Amino acid sequence: MSFFEVPLSNGWTFKDRDDHAPDAWMPVVAVPSTVQQDLIANKRLEDPYIGLNELKAQWANEKAWVYRTEFKRPDIPAAAAVDMIFDGLDTFAYVTLNGRNILTSDNMFIGHRVDVTKLLLESDGPHVLEIVFECAQLKAQEIRNKYPDHKWEGFNGDLSRLAIRKAQYHWGWDWGPVIMIAGIWREIRLEVHTARVAEIWPQVQLVPNHKTATITVTAEIDVATSGCYTVSFYLSLRGHQIACENISVKIESGKQIVAKLKINDPDLWWPHGYGSQPLYEISVAVSADHGKRLHKASKRIGIRSAEVVQQPDKHGKSFFFRINGKDIFCGGSCWIPADSLLPSISQERYRSWINLMVNGGQTMVRVWGGGIYEDKAFYEACDEMGLLVWQDFMFACGNYPVWPDLLESIQQEVTYNICRLRHHPSIVIYAGNNEDYQVQEQTKLTYNYDDKDPNSWLKSDFPARYIYEKLLPEAIANLSPGTFYHPGSPWGDGKVTSDPTVGDIHQWNVWHGTQEKYQIFDTLGGRFNSEFGMEAFPHISTIDYFIENESDKFPQSQVMDFHNKADGHERRLATYLVENLRMATDLETYIYLTQVVQAETMMFGYRGWRRQWGNNRECGGALLWQINDCWPTISWAIVDYFQRPKPAYYTVKRAMEPLAVGVCREHHDWSIVHARPPTKTKYEVWVVSNRDEAINATVELRFLSVVSGENLRPPIVQDVTVTSNGTTTVISDGVIDHTAQPEPHVLAARLWINDRVVARDADWPQPFKYLDFSDRGLAVEIQNGNGPEEQTLAITALKPIKCLVFEELGSVKFSDSALDIMPGDRQVLTVLGLREHALPLKYRYLGD
Repeated sequence: MSFFEVPLSNGWTFKDRDDHAPDAWMPVVAVPSTVQQDLIANKRLEDPYIGLNELKAQWANEKAWVYRTEFKRPDIPAAAAVDMIFDGLDTFAYVTLNGRNILTSDNMFIGHRVDVTKLLLESDGPHVLEIVFECAQLKAQEIRNKYPDHKWEGFNGDLSRLAIRKAQYHWGWDWGPVIMIAGIWREIRLEVHTARVAEIWPQVQLVPNHKTATITVTAEIDVATSGCYTVSFYLSLRGHQIACENISVKIESGKQIVAKLKINDPDLWWPHGYGSQPLYEISVAVSADHGKRLHKASKRIGIRSAEVVQQPDKHGKSFFFRINGKDIFCGGSCWIPADSLLPSISQERYRSWINLMVNGGQTMVRVWGGGIYEDKAFYEACDEMGLLVWQDFMFACGNYPVWPDLLESIQQEVTYNICRLRHHPSIVIYAGNNEDYQVQEQTKLTYNYDDKDPNSWLKSDFPARYIYEKLLPEAIANLSPGTFYHPGSPWGDGKVTSDPTVGDIHQWNVWHGTQEKYQIFDTLGGRFNSEFGMEAFPHISTIDYFIENESDKFPQSQVMDFHNKADGHERRLATYLVENLRMATDLETYIYLTQVVQAETMMFGYRGWRRQWGNNRECGGALLWQINDCWPTISWAIVDYFQRPKPAYYTVKRAMEPLAVGVCREHHDWSIVHARPPTKTKYEVWVVSNRDEAINATVELRFLSVVSGENLRPPIVQDVTVTSNGTTTVISDGVIDHTAQPEPHVLAARLWINDRVVARDADWPQPFKYLDFSDRGLAVEIQNGNGPEEQTLAITALKPIKCLVFEELGSVKFSDSALDIMPGDRQVLTVLGLREHALPLKYRYLGD
């Protein structure tokens, strides 16, 4: 065998570097791991996710640690080399092999390859590998103190975080704990080879009519001994070889070989909901001159074009994505790391998260800049399931310094990660940072957009501009030239970051800022809304996990507040609850009410902004903050740490259906008019579609009494031709005369195609706290489904019902939830696992 790998995952021990007691060394179950995980396994640390244990774990943040293992030397063929590969060391790591230093690393985001051939050949072993991890928290503070002239400005966490290249959320964020992990957070292995394919860089050129594609494949070959070799390039799809090219050449280590492979009538890669996701496999093999294959490596790619369309229009300047020539409304979520203890995120867990987003109708995920460049399993799942990726670089909420050795480290980080990610068809945009331009604005750092001299940026009090507007765009241009680069998020051509006419914006004037009513969310948007959100409590079983004592299970307990890291969350939650809903003090009802507010907030945003898509692409997308949590907590996530969806998950799903109907009345601000009801209310009805073709359909609008469930006036039924990939206005000037019909109305819209309801929407009189939801006449009938695990639920009501939520326990899954049920409109859902787990069907609705 000419190429093989030896994982170094077992046999490790670790200890506090400064503990010299004979029993200081403790066993490590396996690496990758973190100090905190290993301390928990050795019963030296309580689970920091439970109760107030995060405070008890702070001491581990302030220590230096040593990891040590012994291993046997692998068989090393003649003329072979042995490399030791470190995929991730967090963060200040000093590595010795047999007592000799082989690596010093100070950047968590960089992998390393070290030639250890000579060291291993010196003795049979055992060979001793030892890694000292300095305390990142103390090192960051020490480095910060060396540069007092830099303006250390930012939001969230100790701002010494800006001085080092470590995941910024480890310092704590407004949704996460302060857990400064350290250790071997990604794999370590030995690689023995005589020749290897070190890198495969496929670049796809797709002609505008999509009839042909050319793939330029650059392969980098490393050899232990220079000589004549044959490099073979293979292209296959679904196991069938399409093209092949063999190149014989003399190779010295690091040699780049280029081949061009042409495809006629390629199968295009599409976002899910717009087409399939075929993945071509590019394989490169290197063989000796006598024909023996020495190594083969592969990457999977998708053939597609992707661009961000920015053109002047009547709204300012557009910002939307076009894939394979088709305009795509990018509704989706922002993503934070799925755990504070990173190695605990398995490949299966990644896939489950991506599957949740895809099943929730989401088209794009934004990898936020305060976390990590994610594991390959994340991007591979996005490729396979058709989820577009907005990829931030790892800079967030701060004024980053740029001394020369830090810039050099950033350059290495960027190069390493672009090369690692650039073949993924799901990645369609890189953004330079998260909210760093907002920090510049709010702290009044110098920024003159018209100054185009990078050297002057380095000398200013906002030197990080050099990273975002020179270093990063040049790296993208050199290493992934086909991918769009955006200097920051939010950012728009140097204008203020809140400008709604250009670029993307983070719209936080609901919840943060001016705390506007969520009912007007659609009026607050911009050309692309890349952050917005509303907090909600997680499922009661998640709260049961992190609260140990029954006495703490009430909404305002210390433990509950400790697990909500958002500044001012008590006031903000209380404001939105008291404005809209009748208050409750029992925990389960309080949880539900916060979830209703979040679900309604997301609905108003997504429904309105998707409607604007059809208005000359006024809004190009909406990425809510956030899809997930990094620990069991109370946050803006619409799916909690244990992957339990909140009701908002389902309201977003319905708003993002390929065909959706919308109905909305004008906002009547009850707080300004002192709760006086309106005399007349205007309303509008529309249909949105992402289909390629126009569709004939029928829209029905009913005017239902909240009190009796009766029709207050005859329904409006209108045949429409739904325009392709846009918005069709059905009613633009509807009016409700409340003097003639004073009972509160629900406007209930249904979209029919061929006598089948394909979409529903309901607009309710606001606020809900004024409405009487008693005696709704709800009936839920459980019936057999299509398989042994599947059942159906047939749901009817005598009076309008708001936000009927089914409780998802264990592996029980519902096809829909958070439903509005109208009289005379029977809805049927499927449920999996209810019978198998012998669990009761539990549900509740507003006012229940």
